[in-house]
Amino acid sequence: MAGLFVRNNFDKKVVNYICSRHLFSSNSVSTSGYEYNYTDSVDQDVQINRNKSGLLLQHRNMLYERPSYKKPSSWIHLSEKYQRKVFSRCGLESGIDPRICFLKKSDLNSQKNYEAVSEPENIFCMMEKSKSKDKQKRDVVLEREEFIIKNMGKLEHWKKDLQNRIKKKEEAALAAKQRKERLVEEVRRHFGFKVDPRDEQFKEVLEQKEREDKKMQKEAKRKAKEQKLLSKLVENT
Repeated sequence: MAGLFVRNNFDKKVVNYICSRHLFSSNSVSTSGYEYNYTDSVDQDVQINRNKSGLLLQHRNMLYERPSYKKPSSWIHLSEKYQRKVFSRCGLESGIDPRICFLKKSDLNSQKNYEAVSEPENIFCMMEKSKSKDKQKRDVVLEREEFIIKNMGKLEHWKKDLQNRIKKKEEAALAAKQRKERLVEEVRRHFGFKVDPRDEQFKEVLEQKEREDKKMQKEAKRKAKEQKLLSKLVENT
């Protein structure tokens, strides 16, 4: 009995080896009363060896855009949403009836009622509103462009005005510096010898000179203003 068991195991190994070499054209081999279907097992081994990624079969099928499962394994696989998704990815190869992708009459009526409440305006009104919004945006852009073009025409005038203001400030600063130097020199002549500007007496005399100078400038401005008014009166008469 033990010899027969060993013999049978040996025969199985030999048959499997020969079948794996594809030396037989039939899908099954019968030896010593046993029938072996080697094609499925060999193909399965080949597919397993070719799958170097280690992905599960359902994930590999998704990668190659094939149905993930040949048979439903969950209630989700029987839902319309899932079957529509599979058909959109695999097409007729999925074996799913294409009619499932379309709404039923009851669902279509419900969808129409929902759209009538959520979107009371028809497509033409929506198109008109969209055109009106686009026109408003274009008008804003055109108005902004016209404003920029108008200001660009004034650019040269603004540049000259800025240069004149800078020039006046520089002239005023230079005049103030020269006036200060002149007053310092007058104070030194007042003492008759060179005095340290940090000396208290020097500062007092300098402040007095500055006050006198401001009065003179103010008086000069007043006279210039009076002269200007008189000249205008003469022109009008």
